[in-house]
Amino acid sequence: MSIRPFRNINRRETREINVGKVKVGGGSPISVQSMTNTLTTDVKATINQINEISSEGADIVRVSCPDELSSKALKEIIKHVDIPIVADIHFHYKRAIEAAESGASCLRINPGNIGNKNKIKEVVKAAVDNNCSIRVGVNAGSLEKDILEKYKEPCPEALVESALRNIKILEDENFQNLKVSVKSSDVFLSIEAYRQLSKSTDYPLHLGVTEAGGFIPGSIKSSIGLGTLLLEGIGDTIRISLSDNPVEEVKIGNEILKSLNLRERGVKIISCPSCARQGFEVIETVKILEKKLSHIKTPITLSVIGCVVNGPGEAAQTDIGITGGKKGNNMLYLSGVQSEKVLTNDMIDKVVSEVEKKVSELKNLK
Repeated sequence: MSIRPFRNINRRETREINVGKVKVGGGSPISVQSMTNTLTTDVKATINQINEISSEGADIVRVSCPDELSSKALKEIIKHVDIPIVADIHFHYKRAIEAAESGASCLRINPGNIGNKNKIKEVVKAAVDNNCSIRVGVNAGSLEKDILEKYKEPCPEALVESALRNIKILEDENFQNLKVSVKSSDVFLSIEAYRQLSKSTDYPLHLGVTEAGGFIPGSIKSSIGLGTLLLEGIGDTIRISLSDNPVEEVKIGNEILKSLNLRERGVKIISCPSCARQGFEVIETVKILEKKLSHIKTPITLSVIGCVVNGPGEAAQTDIGITGGKKGNNMLYLSGVQSEKVLTNDMIDKVVSEVEKKVSELKNLK
């Protein structure tokens, strides 16, 4: 059983490109990205972090290549991971060439910052020769000098003009295997820039509110900014920028997509905030269930409600539900139907068992 979306989101039509094995744009699912914060030259630490990010449900991981040792370290790193790697490049065109030759699936660059036309030609050639896409990454904090002079400050029009200028640089080299971003740390600026850009190009868009801050403020800013755009059908791949463990970025990104019915992955828990009516400790129960069920990738809905006020109604809409009862006699629901009473001490193990049983049933149906 799954909850039917009240509203289907009509996504904007874009071109489809490949970032390694992941398709971005077109009718492809919206992908979730993150970025390592290890030293890329620390190959072992970077591999471990990429694999942790991937295990949490990321589709693409970006790795910074600030110097030659970093871009060349990618070759060894890529041998030990099973996820497309985007090389983050700034200014030096040779880093982009080295990253492409090392096996990067995509280059994140600003063509205007790379240098003269011959350098751009060399980067494009390396991308083509190595089946590598490019992300044109425009940021409000690093706009071209003449654009800043024209608009006096970062604004949506400035970000879009920079993006279109950089797109044209690549198109002039007959390169169109690209996606685009126009990021700002300001939610309103980001939203309006992406709105304007979506009307000006059909390349796939990489969404993000850059430098969003720590876990709580960054998650909220990103949810508002990206959620607004995604509801309008804008966006093909997303990255949540947090001053935190990159794994947390993936969790938030996936939750945003799940909340909008744009992605189905893992256990979706519907739970109440708890109150004096609760028949068991809801908050602690949810925390334990999140940990015990984190390994599950199959889409499952689970309701955990502390009393009978909303419990039966929520349980009717989920695959599995548990509702608090008097004297520790809680009611278990399976596919919306009352199944049996479960004592509080046995409840967590019972719910985990039923979720795993449901996952097994769904896999056998495929």
